[in-house]
Amino acid sequence: MKLLRIIRFDQSDNHVFARAAEPDEWSVSGASEFAGLGDDEIKGKTRQAFANGFLGVPSLGRSTFATVATITQDERDELHMLFARTLVEEAGAPSLEQALSVAQAEISFAADLCAGKPINTVFTVRRVIDKKGQFREEFREIKPPTGEPQHARIWDVSEADADG
Repeated sequence: MKLLRIIRFDQSDNHVFARAAEPDEWSVSGASEFAGLGDDEIKGKTRQAFANGFLGVPSLGRSTFATVATITQDERDELHMLFARTLVEEAGAPSLEQALSVAQAEISFAADLCAGKPINTVFTVRRVIDKKGQFREEFREIKPPTGEPQHARIWDVSEADADG
């Protein structure tokens, strides 16, 4: 099985999101956080999170990038409950039962996104609100290189002889 994990290439997420996700934590789209919000309610760092942030679990922080990783069924089952408890305790979900339903749907969506993708495929997300007030998500994938290294050798390291 596969699921998304947070990946960071630099520290920019600490500056663009109100809360940055932690590297290597599991990740979902997190679009459910914005359900029912209008364009005029999404401002500042919340707009950045809406526009291109994956949601980290359990931090509920955001990340610009997520990568495909393997997950066991036991880990996924534990993640359902961890995410649900976090939604109740940190995000104010009305009940564990409702939060579990959201957690399962978000994790299932992320797993479907990863299905058939190579491990280490990197994803970005773009969300927009259309003229009808509905939001759409678009995912872009950056596939890992295959075969030969994607760079040129510019030097060799060798032992020095007695003359230097």
